[in-house]
Amino acid sequence: MFKENKRWSVADTLIGQGTHAEGKMTCEASLRIEGEYQGDIECKADVIIGESGVVRSNIFARDITITGKVYGDVVTTGRLTIMSSGQLHGTATTSSLLVQDGGILSGSCRMEQRTQQTVTPPVATNSVADSVSGGSGQSAPLNRSAGDPAASRETREPVREGSVKERRQAG
Repeated sequence: MFKENKRWSVADTLIGQGTHAEGKMTCEASLRIEGEYQGDIECKADVIIGESGVVRSNIFARDITITGKVYGDVVTTGRLTIMSSGQLHGTATTSSLLVQDGGILSGSCRMEQRTQQTVTPPVATNSVADSVSGGSGQSAPLNRSAGDPAASRETREPVREGSVKERRQAG
């Protein structure tokens, strides 16, 4: 009887336009934000920031799609997509990145191969509100598990005893 021409992405949790929410959110299923949200988000599924969405948050999720504005650090185990109207102001850590023409990534990006078992969510040392409002001005550090290949890339080879000449002769 009623036929919809638009195909909407399915989201199990919705923060609608005109809604302002704060706190720490942990969810098993997908999340769509069309309103305003402040606080940390940890989601085992996908997070979608709609065109009217404004998020001041560190986000950890499988895939993240940004059509609105995000102020904070994002970590994905899958793909980060910034649509043409999307803006990310913060650090992105992902294994796959797509920024459409017009999309904004204002910050840094670290590309890493990850597996579900080695990914740990970001741990904030200060609240997102402090870092967005100019509190410390520092991004929240990311914890890495011992099995994370990215962690080994950031460490240097241990110093061997003996001079360079002695090592060359030995090797």
